[in-house]
Amino acid sequence: MSILVNKNSRVVVQGVTGREGMFHTEKMIEYGTNVVAGVTPGKGGSTVLGAPVFDTVAQAVAQTGADVSVVFVPAAFAADAACEAADAGIKLVVVITEHIPAKDMIMAKAYLRARGVLMVGPNCPGVITPGECKLGIMPGYIHKPGKVGLISRSGTLTYEVVHQLTQAGLGQSTCIGIGGDPIIGLGFVELLKLFAADDQTEAVCTIGEIGGDAEERAAALVKAGYPKPVFGFVAGLTAPPGKRMGHAGAIISGGKGKAADKLAAMEDAGITVVRRLGDFGATVAKVLG
Repeated sequence: MSILVNKNSRVVVQGVTGREGMFHTEKMIEYGTNVVAGVTPGKGGSTVLGAPVFDTVAQAVAQTGADVSVVFVPAAFAADAACEAADAGIKLVVVITEHIPAKDMIMAKAYLRARGVLMVGPNCPGVITPGECKLGIMPGYIHKPGKVGLISRSGTLTYEVVHQLTQAGLGQSTCIGIGGDPIIGLGFVELLKLFAADDQTEAVCTIGEIGGDAEERAAALVKAGYPKPVFGFVAGLTAPPGKRMGHAGAIISGGKGKAADKLAAMEDAGITVVRRLGDFGATVAKVLG
């Protein structure tokens, strides 16, 4: 079992003919992802990497039964692309594109939520169920099917922890990069709830960072009675207040969003806090036995 995607997911790639879209679509297909279509307005009727290209998502869904979309559309048009996928009946939209204006994402998030469509991202590496389906830009070869779920605000830190879990022989059930922007789709709380109901997942790792209160809200959920072990790391422990740290959402403002406060909330909730990223895999392996 997995959350969000599996080998049966029928994937359409929006922006498939662009440089990034085509490159990563090839990698997704090589991994075994069931890419059934691509979409680029004006290029309908062509074929990319063996998949038919359509002018609209609605056409792709009608012709191929696609139910998941991955968005590689340029930032100025990416939010509209997510809304188009929702209108076409897509149930999960994974937005890889970065630098999307916040006001566009506020609109798109509300639009998708009103239609019951789940969104991951934007500005994220994507979602992977090891051995079954890879949606995004993560290196597939470091992943291994296993029993640990992973939720992360950082792409590169995700890869590091995945590698450690694989080296520790634990593997991963599903890994989700939720993105580092202020406005995102699914967050820690929603995904922790999905992992709680997943029989394959025995524990969940969370990789947070400074800024916002996502980690504190996740800690409150765990404290209320989460059924599985949770491990947490927060990047930016030494970041100076007021300084933006790469991700648009990673900024301490008004005295809120500090790493120390997030770590304290995690520890109070019973989350196993990992203070050195390099200790992550060994810590999870020790606790799970």
